[in-house]
Amino acid sequence: MSLRADAGSFDAIEKSSSDELRALQLARLKETLARTYANVPHYRRKFDAAGIHPSDLRSLTDLSKFPLTTKEDLRQNYPFGMFAVPMDKIARVHASSGTTGQPTVVGYTQGDVQTWARLVARSIRAAGGRPGDKIHVAYGYGLFTGGLGLHYGAEHLGCTVIPVGGGFTERQVQLIADFKPDIIAVTPSYLLAIADEFDRRGMSARDTSLRIAICGAEPWTEGMRDEIERRMVVQAVNIYGLSEVIGPGVAQEYATSKDGLTIWEDHFLPEIIDPETGAVLPDGEEGELVFTSLTKEAMPIIRYRTRDLTRLLPGTGRAMRRIERIKGRSDDMLIIRGVNVFPSQIESVLATMPDFAPHYILEISRPSQLDELDVVVETRNEAGAEIQAALARQAEHLIKALIGVTSTVRAVSPGMVERSQGKARRVIDKRPKS
Repeated sequence: MSLRADAGSFDAIEKSSSDELRALQLARLKETLARTYANVPHYRRKFDAAGIHPSDLRSLTDLSKFPLTTKEDLRQNYPFGMFAVPMDKIARVHASSGTTGQPTVVGYTQGDVQTWARLVARSIRAAGGRPGDKIHVAYGYGLFTGGLGLHYGAEHLGCTVIPVGGGFTERQVQLIADFKPDIIAVTPSYLLAIADEFDRRGMSARDTSLRIAICGAEPWTEGMRDEIERRMVVQAVNIYGLSEVIGPGVAQEYATSKDGLTIWEDHFLPEIIDPETGAVLPDGEEGELVFTSLTKEAMPIIRYRTRDLTRLLPGTGRAMRRIERIKGRSDDMLIIRGVNVFPSQIESVLATMPDFAPHYILEISRPSQLDELDVVVETRNEAGAEIQAALARQAEHLIKALIGVTSTVRAVSPGMVERSQGKARRVIDKRPKS
């Protein structure tokens, strides 16, 4: 069986046997480790310090002997210190926003760009897209990988690309109405903002040409999926990726099953580790997701700590494993009076109350000795002060009962929570910095 992942053989690689897949992974991993050790001084130093050499890898489980890579490693080698090829072989550079520190820079050879396009094309196909579909790309373009990643992948599949980018919500609505795309690629929070704009203009978001929404770049819940599908009558599916690994197209949810994200394991080898100890956990246990790239040329990544919390699950009808919907990030976990809280947990509770819209902000403060959590959430419809207060009390009770943290909930009128044009900002931490 051919294991080439070109546009004509997606099914072949996706349906390969477990033995075929593991053999391919091992061969690619050995080559990647050897090339990385030879060409990236950072990894050579790390491997030598750990007393490990690429030749020590004889099975996939031996990967756990190699050191982990963190975002801080990438920052310390800013801008191009992690590249495994000379600059004249670099076809493209992307970078993170750097809003929480030094940006992390990623390089691509022309081969990497082509591989990336094939993987995103495979992802769009798994989501239900087909050649000839029109795809409205509302992810940001530029150094952010989302826009260009979906753009090149859609073109590779044979779709017509409408490269709108993020922002200018009124224009998004007008172009959806005029150009009649089949697919939209967008962050889930911004798609709901687009739905709000349809309502504001007296247009029906349920009557558009869209049939598929490929949503990613931020954690989102089943409640938000239900909201998107109800308001826009689309199949909303999850795409996963991160720039340090390649960008979008690392894993994709199949529209036919919607049971988690299938990792394209012919290119990315996943592990789950205990975020505290770094120990590898067995499939099925929750922990931090770690990736090793198997085919990247410009910037191979070895055991990269994503900080995303999830579980590895068996594949559905295929050897490639799945990851559960991302619960949150280990570095996004809030500790409120000794209780570990993830924003997605609060969102899940709020989603059980039909009077609330999926727009909320968590504000954490420390006015005296103890942390306090304020939850600001919109109601779906205008409501009087008494109704808002009653809804807030009900939400406070549910958050305490289901999560174990005391909160103050403020129900506010529709439109009072600021909308994001990219990744949603869910947390405002006002506590003094130590």
